[in-house]
Amino acid sequence: MRTINRVRVGAVVVAGVLALSACAGSSSKSGGAGSSNADTSVSGSHGDKPTLEIGVQGPLSGANQALGLNIDWGVKLAVQQENAKGDLPFNLTIKESDDQGDQSKGPSAAQLLIQDSKVVGVVGPAFSGPTAAAGALYTSANLVSVSVATRPSLTSSGFKTFYRVVANDDVQGPAAADYMAKVLKATNVYVVDDKSQYGQGLSQATIAQLKKDGVTVETDSAAAGTQDYSPLASKVASSGAQAMYYAGYYADAGVFAKALKAVSYNGKMLAGDGSKDPNFITTAGAAAADGWQFTCPCFDPATDPKYATFSSDYKKLANAEPGTYSIEGYDAANTIINVLKSLNTASPTRQQVADGVGKVDFQGLSKEIKFTPNGEVSGTSIYVYQVKGGAIALIGDISKLVGG
Repeated sequence: MRTINRVRVGAVVVAGVLALSACAGSSSKSGGAGSSNADTSVSGSHGDKPTLEIGVQGPLSGANQALGLNIDWGVKLAVQQENAKGDLPFNLTIKESDDQGDQSKGPSAAQLLIQDSKVVGVVGPAFSGPTAAAGALYTSANLVSVSVATRPSLTSSGFKTFYRVVANDDVQGPAAADYMAKVLKATNVYVVDDKSQYGQGLSQATIAQLKKDGVTVETDSAAAGTQDYSPLASKVASSGAQAMYYAGYYADAGVFAKALKAVSYNGKMLAGDGSKDPNFITTAGAAAADGWQFTCPCFDPATDPKYATFSSDYKKLANAEPGTYSIEGYDAANTIINVLKSLNTASPTRQQVADGVGKVDFQGLSKEIKFTPNGEVSGTSIYVYQVKGGAIALIGDISKLVGG
């Protein structure tokens, strides 16, 4: 997978999206949440149809921007393909809002989309912290958000317009624990989180299952942005833990990996989905990254030839290979598009779209997209990946590995 490290404008309206491949990979000045820039020169519109927008909220700049950009390009591909069909009674465009993965910026990023009456649905927020901070705002605005945020409590927080297209961390955490206990045969595991909404939720779910599996657990935390991980790395190395599981994002995981390498920790090293990105390898260095494993409720389209068309189309548009949550971003956008098609009106209300998302049932690329009443997707597969030869490669579906 190619490393994505592009700087993007904070909130951009991309009209039509069809000509985006001509400028894919270019950089522009970074903007914070709430900044915007309109581009009405892009082709792809059909006649005098009105325009509706799908919003995208996530980290489109900042230390962990690759995860947001992966989703963003997936949404753009879905919109490009739908506009090319020309069978909707309107033209679709994208409106981006950059929260930089920062919980404190979640509300202002959400408000940028809420205040634009053309936005009829949102893909995101991508991270759990901004989602927790913005969920009530989206609910009050009757604006649906279809997300990959995995903190379990998000679907029990009263966010009536929140849905997610990936399994939550009450699924990922136990799967990670079972994998370490039953496949890696670890009897002593050290679990570290980054103190974020995401990291704490994932670590708690992992720890609970490890204890059920009879594993001795030691825990610690290091806030995102920690400059010196050497004290924590020394604690992990001296603990005798046979495995270490990190619940946080790739920008910090890479620095932590370097510190673990420096103290010669020789246990198995794993992290959750927030760390699964080629930038982890770039930050850690090939030697420190080698052998690291990642659990993720994310599907890798490169593992099956039948997804070659998606991968090819995505690469043409984004000038990069699909990454973590690219295909899920594509499915999230198509969830909203499927509802808009079923409504078949040029002026759907936000409430109609939100109600429709709760009733969808279609075969997405990553899984069947069908939601429980509280907004959880029906598919719950968790995969494990490993860094080999400087790249992240699929090991398999954890349920099958554990069962086998």
